[in-house]
Amino acid sequence: MKDQLRQDIYNHAKNWILEAGKHLRDVIDEPLYIDTKSNPNDLVTQMDRETEQFFTKHIKETYPDHRILSEEGFGDDVTSLEGFVWIIDPIDGTMNFVHQKKHFAISIGIYHEGIGQIGLIYNVMEDILYSSIKGQGAYKNNKRLPKLDTNLTLEESILVLNSFWACENSRINETKIQQLIKKVRGTRSYGSAALEFAYVAEGIADGYLSMQLAPWDYAAGVLIMDEVGGITTKADGAPIDILHDSTIFSCNRELHDEITVNYVELKQ
Repeated sequence: MKDQLRQDIYNHAKNWILEAGKHLRDVIDEPLYIDTKSNPNDLVTQMDRETEQFFTKHIKETYPDHRILSEEGFGDDVTSLEGFVWIIDPIDGTMNFVHQKKHFAISIGIYHEGIGQIGLIYNVMEDILYSSIKGQGAYKNNKRLPKLDTNLTLEESILVLNSFWACENSRINETKIQQLIKKVRGTRSYGSAALEFAYVAEGIADGYLSMQLAPWDYAAGVLIMDEVGGITTKADGAPIDILHDSTIFSCNRELHDEITVNYVELKQ
C-alpha cells in the first residue's frame, strides 16, 4: 500500500471523525429517541444511526470501492477482508452517551487486504483523538504515545475488567478471575471498549479483558495497541478474527503470558 494513499485516507477519516464528534457535542442536550437491540441494556439512539449514515455517505462518495462493516447496519455485508474495509462504531458506549452525556467514543479501524492500516478513537466530549497509522506510532491528539512499560509487575498493574466476568454465570472461570482481581493493584470499567483500549495504549491502565466484543468495538483499538508495542488476542491467547465477535485480552507482552496462563480459563 502506497504511503501517500494511506495518508490521504487517514486525513479524510480524521476530518470526518472530528466533524461527526462536533455534531454530537452540538446536539448532546437535544431529546433522544432510544431503542433496545439484543437486550434491555443494549441501547441504540437516532444519533448512533445518523452518525453511521454520515460516515457511510462520505466513504461511499469518496472511496466507492471500499466496504464498510458497521454496528447499525448501514454498511455492507462484509465476509472477508479483501480490499479496503472500514470497521466503524458510530457511538461506542451508548449507555454512557444516554445516561452521562460523556465517556463515549467514535471508533474507526481501516484494514487493507487483511492488514490493519489506520486506527482512530475519538473521545467526543473531551475532544481527544487517539490515532495510529501502521508503522508510524500512536498519538493522543498531536502527542506521540510512548511504548508500553514492560517493567510492571502484576501487583503494580491496573486491569480494565467488567465486574460481571467475576460472577458465576460468566463465560470464564470466576474463581481464577477473582484471584486475578485480588492480585492486581486495581480494576476499572469505563463503559466504552474503544476508550478502554485507548487508556491501555496511553498507559493509564495496563490491560483490558473482555469476554464479548464485536469487531467494531475492538478494530481500532487493536491497531493503536500494536503501535505502542502491545498485544491483543482472544482471552485464552488465541489469535483474534477481526470479522467476528470475540473474547479480547490486550496488554503489554510481559503481562499477557502471565495472565493468560495463570488466570484465564474459559468454560466449556
